[in-house]
Amino acid sequence: MTIQTIEKKIHGGERLDQEDLSFLFEYPDLLAIGRLANWLREKKNGKKVYYNINRHINYSNVCYVACKFCEFGQPKTSPKAYELSVGEMEEAARQALQEGATEFHIVGGLHPDLKLDYYENLLRAFKRVAPMVHLKAFTAVELDYFAKISRVSVEEVIDRLAAAGLGSFPGGGAEVLTERVRQLTHPNKIGPDRWLQIHRLIHQKGFRSNATMLYGHVETVADKVEHLQKLRDLQDETGGFQTFIPLSFVPEETPMSHIPKPTAMEDLRHIALSRLFLDNFDHIKAYWVMMGLGTAQLSLSFGADDLDGTLMKETIVHMAGTKAPEGVSVSTLINLIKEAGFLPIERDTLYNIVERQAA
Repeated sequence: MTIQTIEKKIHGGERLDQEDLSFLFEYPDLLAIGRLANWLREKKNGKKVYYNINRHINYSNVCYVACKFCEFGQPKTSPKAYELSVGEMEEAARQALQEGATEFHIVGGLHPDLKLDYYENLLRAFKRVAPMVHLKAFTAVELDYFAKISRVSVEEVIDRLAAAGLGSFPGGGAEVLTERVRQLTHPNKIGPDRWLQIHRLIHQKGFRSNATMLYGHVETVADKVEHLQKLRDLQDETGGFQTFIPLSFVPEETPMSHIPKPTAMEDLRHIALSRLFLDNFDHIKAYWVMMGLGTAQLSLSFGADDLDGTLMKETIVHMAGTKAPEGVSVSTLINLIKEAGFLPIERDTLYNIVERQAA
């Protein structure tokens, strides 16, 4: 196999297979890979780069799971544990609304005392404060847990949350979709088949979701290839994923702090290979809070077409030790995109273009 045979496949509209992807993970010329990914990215999305005005709201970090790559989740007795009041969350929503937010991204820990009605009331509270803001909330891990702790089906969980105002689902909690990695890093969390099953159900019910992969810890190339194949297969089946988000592991404050953080070269490779292999995903997102603003900007030439959003106050990755800001301004995102030679496009959660009147 050579890079030329892969280039011929890509330009001919032929799908890469697992052997191709394994080869590319080991291929030394990252710029050659980047050129291919950028060609495909521009074929799909032209010069457009999407961003949104969003607010992350992490209602509580109390969690019983104790994943080795996470510092956010804490037992109830931990001095780091917190639980926001409804009033505090409503105030955060009001502030975000004043700043033009079109999305609240709502996730948290697996709290041992909170049942499904809490989360229904939480969504209703956000809708009272900001009825037009889209609520993207609760990972597949959370949905599974809500069902278990409330003794109902996941189907009922989705229906009840939707009735309370939920609009779509994030892609967190996938980590790496192999049982080997799960046993090494998050054995108390749902496995690959369950994560995929829940997203299949989300899509069957007519909702959109995202997909992620956390890389840079104990996973192998074979693990990552299997993960991406599973996502592509489910997208072939349902078409319900909006975007794929490669997540660069931030180890500093976690129980896996001995593992070096992925380099910018690794970050760019994962962006590029995601674009090349996940041909049925419309969008690849560069999550700047994990890889840093500079690398995220460069990734726009390596296959990414989305810079996420303003975030306003991100908590999960900052507890792990990231040095990125908690949030950025719209002007910062626009300038990063323009400086890289692309066209900034504000979107809502479902990738509808947002038109704003000039001040």
